[in-house]
Amino acid sequence: DVSSPKHGKVDPDNMPHVGGNTWAGGTGGRDTAGLGGKGGPYRLDAGHKVYQVSQAEKDAVPEEVKRAAREMAEKAFKQRLKEIQMSEYDASTYERFSGAVRRQVQSLRIILDNLQ
Repeated sequence: DVSSPKHGKVDPDNMPHVGGNTWAGGTGGRDTAGLGGKGGPYRLDAGHKVYQVSQAEKDAVPEEVKRAAREMAEKAFKQRLKEIQMSEYDASTYERFSGAVRRQVQSLRIILDNLQ
């Protein structure tokens, strides 16, 4: 069951963590920032294989937990914008321009990675 969203502990060795509700950047877990889980406040990729919980499990997360996770994510987003000295308007404008070329940038990254 999910209880409340949190960032989670940071593993200093960056080991892969699957399931549970302890580690930030884990996959397939609950309550913590990571990928493929349920009830976490925001996505956090630690570079490991992603294990995905079912959509039915995600849909079963209580509304108050979803609301708390959204609030935590919004707070973290605003804090990050402050750290990089960017306004919400700047972020919106960046996203608009970035979104327009996202596919081309991804294709170029693949080409460059293959050349290396």
